[in-house]
Amino acid sequence: MSEWELTGLPIPAHAEIALEGFISAEEVEIPEGPYGEWQGYYQEGWPRNPVIQIDRVYHRDDPIILGCPQGKPPHEDNRFLAYLRSGLIWDQLEKAGVPNVVNVWSPPEGGNRLMTVVAIEQAYPGHAKQTAHIAAQCAAAVELNRITVVVDHHVDATSLQDVMWAILTRCDPARDVDIIARTKGMRIDVAVSHEDREARLNSRMIIDATAPFELADQRGGGAPVGSPQRSRATREKWGWVLNRTVDSG
Repeated sequence: MSEWELTGLPIPAHAEIALEGFISAEEVEIPEGPYGEWQGYYQEGWPRNPVIQIDRVYHRDDPIILGCPQGKPPHEDNRFLAYLRSGLIWDQLEKAGVPNVVNVWSPPEGGNRLMTVVAIEQAYPGHAKQTAHIAAQCAAAVELNRITVVVDHHVDATSLQDVMWAILTRCDPARDVDIIARTKGMRIDVAVSHEDREARLNSRMIIDATAPFELADQRGGGAPVGSPQRSRATREKWGWVLNRTVDSG
């Protein structure tokens, strides 16, 4: 087994590159960055950061550097973290007593922190607004969750196209949009003032994009033409045509 030259500790067997050095307990004033952050902007570093003095660099021949560079979402880690965050929010909605949750999605396009979509089967007046407020502020979504949208159960919460259709055809802004001020933000929020960044504060919007529960008997023929199930069945049967790439040669 290989060992570090200075410390004698074992080197991880599968490492491509290994760095040996010492972290100072006193030297913490060195600034770092700016680094590319997950929102797609360069950000300044933390004001106090531990400093490591690198004394040895070990590497394989032609080492492969693995990583997930941060940039404008969606990027690699957004695509798997979407499932983790969505599941946590769903679990916390149910534990808070919200019934009939059909789907929860944290779109990778929002970097898994900026947007939450919840689909419900409405059971009573105010059900959608209750869902939206809890989904916007539960522990799994409380940080920087800028927009929370609630849609009906027949809307595909994982499709931003379907979510926008629901917003544009069912949301009356005066009735269905709420702004919540002084909520938990983060230091790298580029949309707020420097003072709010330092205070870790932001505001957020909740959008009720469901058909109004109390108007159900007035909608007449307003049932949706399609459904997520029908769309999936269509893609399964005709995807070879719908997704076909035209040969330009």
